[in-house]
Amino acid sequence: MAAALGEALANDGAFEIVAGGSKRALGRPVEAAEILDVSGLSGVTMYEPEELVFTARAATPMVEIETLLRGHGQQLAFEPPDYGPLLGTPPQKATLGGVLACNLSGPRRVKAGAARDHFLGFRAVSGRGEIFKAGGRVVKNVTGYDLSKLMAGSFGTLAVLLEGTLKVEPAPEKSRTVLIYDLDSLTAAIAMGEAQATPNEISGAAHLPAAVAAKSAVDFVASPGVSVVALRVEGPGRSVGLRAEALRKLGARFGETAELHSAFSAMFWKEVRDVHYFAGETSRIVWRLSLPPAASRETVRSILSQVEEGDVFSDWGGGLVWLRVPSGAGAFASLVHKAAIDAGGHALLVRAPVETRQAMPVFSPLPEAMHGLTERMKAAFDPKAILNPGRMYPGI
Repeated sequence: MAAALGEALANDGAFEIVAGGSKRALGRPVEAAEILDVSGLSGVTMYEPEELVFTARAATPMVEIETLLRGHGQQLAFEPPDYGPLLGTPPQKATLGGVLACNLSGPRRVKAGAARDHFLGFRAVSGRGEIFKAGGRVVKNVTGYDLSKLMAGSFGTLAVLLEGTLKVEPAPEKSRTVLIYDLDSLTAAIAMGEAQATPNEISGAAHLPAAVAAKSAVDFVASPGVSVVALRVEGPGRSVGLRAEALRKLGARFGETAELHSAFSAMFWKEVRDVHYFAGETSRIVWRLSLPPAASRETVRSILSQVEEGDVFSDWGGGLVWLRVPSGAGAFASLVHKAAIDAGGHALLVRAPVETRQAMPVFSPLPEAMHGLTERMKAAFDPKAILNPGRMYPGI
């Protein structure tokens, strides 16, 4: 790997870094003609269940890692999603390196944090062709600059990840999801906020309008034909039962309630995690908005007023909004970014034709000072921009 990057560095070359290929359509089209196929960097190299830690090479499939952890009653608490079908590729192609490079997290982020919060250390090759490592096998070993946090979310623009070390957690004994039916967006936001303010340790809070809920494969979600608020609790069986009962009492103040037990609860949250509801009709544009929950409703209403039709649902208690709009709506990208920034958040154009992703900003524009810092960071790790050039911002 170091030799390949050194050769590109000497010959002014550039690479698009590809492993499973499930996220090639996420971000701007890479400004490079050559592909660096890293799919051979696969395999778990260290797993100590009693220490709640493992190390795997970057191209190790997530399904392989999750199967291994499941066999020991453990899990990745940040619930990494599989965006393959959403982006028009087969499922179960996601790799560890792709998940970390994009800092992807599922519904449990409201409780467990993001992917970067579980990323302890790594080995990588920089755009200078130099092998380096950072972090360690436990949090207390991380001294100096915590480069794991920097690599997570850099979309492969700073270094090629060779292997990563992550912490894991015991899988919950039980999972239940309380459903509250037929709430408008304002009441749904209030209900989720009140539930999260209780001591019931909510590990998932989502709101699906009726049209989105109808696409669920879970009968209790789809059949009523109304909007659904979903609140998940996990843990020891008795504790989960008591907390679910408390949430049903709270939910009864807002509307009719129901409950999903472990298998159906897991099925539902996998749908939310993987944005199953927007996986079809790949010609339609999909946005991902990270917003303060209190500003989410008004921001979405402002954006939707600019298009003739659009589908939306929220996760993270309203902090994450998924928005699907007609294919011709790419031109209003600047309006979406402005609305998200004005609300104190940011937006990501997740799915759009190549031409749209080339012409429009995919990531929300950075403030001048932050953009300058990003350029300097890129220059420090990859001075000749040989790694995924242009993936996040033009020229970076």
